[in-house]
Amino acid sequence: MISEFRAMVDALHNAGIEVILDVVYNHSAEGSRLGPTLSFRGIDNLSYYRLHPNDKRFYINDTGCGNTLNINHPRMLQLVLDSLRYWVEVMGVDGFRFDLAACLGREAYGFDPGSGFFDALLQDPVLCQVKLIAEPWDIGPGGYQLGNFPVAFSEWNDRYRDTMRRFWRGDHGMLPEFARRFHGSGDFFEHSGRPPAASINFLTSHDGFTLGDLVSYTHRHNLANGEDNRDGHQENFSYHYGVEGATSDPTIMAIRARQQRNLLTTLFLSQGVPMLLSGDETGRTQLGNNNAYCQDNKLNWFDWSTVGMDKELLAFTRTLIALRKRFPLLCAKHFIHEQLVAQPLVGAYARLDWFSRQGEQMTKSLWSESMCRSLSVVLSGDLELKGKQQALLLMVNADDNPLAFTTPTLAHLSPWQCLIHTQLDTQPSPCAGPLDAQVLSTQYLLQDRSLMLFHADLIL
Repeated sequence: MISEFRAMVDALHNAGIEVILDVVYNHSAEGSRLGPTLSFRGIDNLSYYRLHPNDKRFYINDTGCGNTLNINHPRMLQLVLDSLRYWVEVMGVDGFRFDLAACLGREAYGFDPGSGFFDALLQDPVLCQVKLIAEPWDIGPGGYQLGNFPVAFSEWNDRYRDTMRRFWRGDHGMLPEFARRFHGSGDFFEHSGRPPAASINFLTSHDGFTLGDLVSYTHRHNLANGEDNRDGHQENFSYHYGVEGATSDPTIMAIRARQQRNLLTTLFLSQGVPMLLSGDETGRTQLGNNNAYCQDNKLNWFDWSTVGMDKELLAFTRTLIALRKRFPLLCAKHFIHEQLVAQPLVGAYARLDWFSRQGEQMTKSLWSESMCRSLSVVLSGDLELKGKQQALLLMVNADDNPLAFTTPTLAHLSPWQCLIHTQLDTQPSPCAGPLDAQVLSTQYLLQDRSLMLFHADLIL
């Protein structure tokens, strides 16, 4: 098993893929006091677990799994650090995603980014050099800690997930929150000097709906889990667009496909690090089950024979990945604002401007229009020091009606070229010429629940 794992890591590295290991150092399989005795409980229960101070028969349960490991005890801390070192030095992994990581920073007085575990981890000459990703919450006191982890960490951003789901579902009053998440969630990370890469943006994960189910089910369907459909998140900010679950209705299927394209495009154009759930690029479904951890069967397996069943979505996802690699403006190393922001490299700069669909610069009153579900954003600059300044224009319409957009007035631009149009099943070629006269006019009718991305060069 060890040799197979190391061979897998080597093969992935040879293909240019890093390996991030999901690790759980917050609880064990021994559960509550009613659970089995498998390891720590029988060795030294008092040292390895956090126990209630007034009755040490009972376990502190900040994880929802019956117990919480005592990371503050020297022996447990040593065990965790030795484990991490082993995975890096012997097995060759490139980093870790820490499950319920708020547990790892909780001292007796509460969460502390300078906790003993974080200090020990970050002073380790090996571990301080690998990628560190936190799931920044647990169910304990003060358990929600998004934006509060040490600078070396990136963090799963559930605020991004929920915002983009709600925005594209058509919820009102989401424009300011959409802009903050699209911008890289600087309200959580920039104040401490952290870059947009501190935000791990995601729409779905191994917990919850798949992307296909997100646009096919309004309610969870977890009866197969044996808990009378009580488990799993009740509010998923999802919608079925006409009928719950699978359908052959072409209108509903078209809306669902378009919404998947909208969500994926938003994910890959946002500042921060995009995280894509394996299978979302091919329309994988769990039949509405949003808590399939206990389903060791076809419901939860990745069936490779189905990869080609949604060729359009797979090709679309590949296009998005290629675009993100093509334009450094989409993955800036520092936060971009509405004024020119110089980057550390001399001569590199970028700016970001928000516009209403009427082509007006966004103002406080425009941001506060709760019924508005549309806007445009322009990213411009040169982050590669190649002397070629570029601009990207994104027009977004989350309304359920077509809306007329006025192109923002920007000087010294070459003709806009269309890169993405989510209304279309097949996207324009990235090498296509300038758009036709209709698109080049000052107004363009953007269809309901769709977006368009354009590119132009700045001619100075």
